[in-house]
Amino acid sequence: MQREERIETSASAALSDYDAITNIVQNYINGGRTGRTDDMKLAFHPDATIFGYIGPDLFAGPIQGLFDWNDQNGAATALEGRITSIDLIDTVATVRLELDNWTGHRFTDLFTLLKVNGEWKIMNKVFHLHA
Repeated sequence: MQREERIETSASAALSDYDAITNIVQNYINGGRTGRTDDMKLAFHPDATIFGYIGPDLFAGPIQGLFDWNDQNGAATALEGRITSIDLIDTVATVRLELDNWTGHRFTDLFTLLKVNGEWKIMNKVFHLHA
């Protein structure tokens, strides 16, 4: 009987973690959709990084580069985002996100997240800009 209680607790915690991760990613999507970088910042750890290619050029460095890009581009009101996978291992998670119509572009984002002080935060974003 005691073992069953532990399993339920773990399953319950995992489900709440999935919900929390989904909410964090939604903050990111909302920030792109509204153009409000402050909304987007809620999703990221302050020391987060970003990597990907824009054409032949590597876009790499602190996450502030993404925030600056979002500020320059403004609201992407037609932006649609879909989480296609979440892989969760205790305090570490990965998320794949498909984004369409971010100022006319399609992206695939891969995030690594860490549970820091009980709260999920994106630590790294690697993206692919579809041609």
